[in-house]
Amino acid sequence: MRHRPTGLWAKHLRSLVAVALLCPTPVLAQTAAPLAGGANAADTVWILISSALVLLMCLPGLSLFYGGLVRAKNFLSVMVQVGVITAVASLLWVLAGYALAFGPVSNGWIGGLSGLGLAHLAPVRSGTTLPENTFALFQLCFAAITPALMAGAWVDRARFGWVVAFCGAWGLLVYAPVAHWIWGGGWMSSGYGTLDFAGGIVVHTTAGVSALVAAWVLGARTGFPKTLMLPHSPALTMLGAGLLWVGWFGFNGGSALTGSAAAASAILNTHTAACAAALVWIGIEAAHVGKPTSVGFATGAVAGLATVTPAAGMIATGSAAVFGLAGSCVCYGMIQLVKQRWKIDDSLDVFAVHGVGGMIGSLGLAVAMSPALGGIGYAAGGSMGHQFIAQAVGVGVTAAWSAVASYVLAVGLGKIMPMRASEDDEREGLDITSHGERAWELD
Repeated sequence: MRHRPTGLWAKHLRSLVAVALLCPTPVLAQTAAPLAGGANAADTVWILISSALVLLMCLPGLSLFYGGLVRAKNFLSVMVQVGVITAVASLLWVLAGYALAFGPVSNGWIGGLSGLGLAHLAPVRSGTTLPENTFALFQLCFAAITPALMAGAWVDRARFGWVVAFCGAWGLLVYAPVAHWIWGGGWMSSGYGTLDFAGGIVVHTTAGVSALVAAWVLGARTGFPKTLMLPHSPALTMLGAGLLWVGWFGFNGGSALTGSAAAASAILNTHTAACAAALVWIGIEAAHVGKPTSVGFATGAVAGLATVTPAAGMIATGSAAVFGLAGSCVCYGMIQLVKQRWKIDDSLDVFAVHGVGGMIGSLGLAVAMSPALGGIGYAAGGSMGHQFIAQAVGVGVTAAWSAVASYVLAVGLGKIMPMRASEDDEREGLDITSHGERAWELD
């Protein structure tokens, strides 16, 4: 039996109760109040948190995920590439990328340049409840991680200088225009109604296709495909995948642009798809190679995350599980096709996992958003067939543009600076030959 407070403690307790009754609106309730200029404080805080989560995906999530998959002599080079790509892409986004992607719509192909250097940002971004600098920050994190995804295709053999130049130019010539076409009010969204909730087309299709082209232009690693090039640390890959998984909540949940039920739905669908995909992948592994592996679990989870991304906030949770299942089955088979049939050394399967996963989800969105399946439904006058055509146009044109532009860019820069390391440097490892350091002292 609890004792009733007496004496001085009772006096203090009665005083606190009186204050609480006189102040029925707690401080926490004020977070939903509008900010100056009409922005919503709760939404703004959620997008700031989401921006941090997306950056967590890249640094350190993607670095560890890729780093664990390469041989020990190239671990540090992968981490440096991801870090430098992130830094370069972020600065270019501030200088020109945001203006090209989200500047005033004039011709539907590229944004106006009035926002160069993030000048003249509005108190509130049109169509949102966010200060425009918050919106620009969130989009910066997407622009930073997208070219970093490509690094997995050329590990072990690409020269550092070429990587930095290629990814920097790629962000302005490939990523920014596609972002404008779909997210910035450009011709795909306004003319066809192409949808992409969080980047199945803008992020995963562009990065996946461009990575495949770059891997093909660079050529295979010495010894591919006869020499086994096993991951040096599956434990680090699992850790990186875990950080990607958690960070993806900001990637997809933040794309609702509000701290609302829509964000919660996107996060729930994201987690569901990842769970389904990871389990299906290790099930396929067990049947195909005899044992489920940690790398398989991690890769499957990422495939599910990429597949559900374009649809995360527009479909039912049951459909998200189907997306995860489909993503694992198709992406697993695509790895074998790319490496064994096409003989392209996409080292860490960027195209097969990210590119193909994003395409599957982007096309599947047209079906799963049907109200009959629990989706949000189609625009007025729209239908499943019309939406599928819109999604196919978005995927097809984006894939074609990414392939052509990336080929021209890769080859063009290759005439100015060497694309790949020498055979001796590749044999020694890029950690020591490119950066003069070793990630691990192996005596």
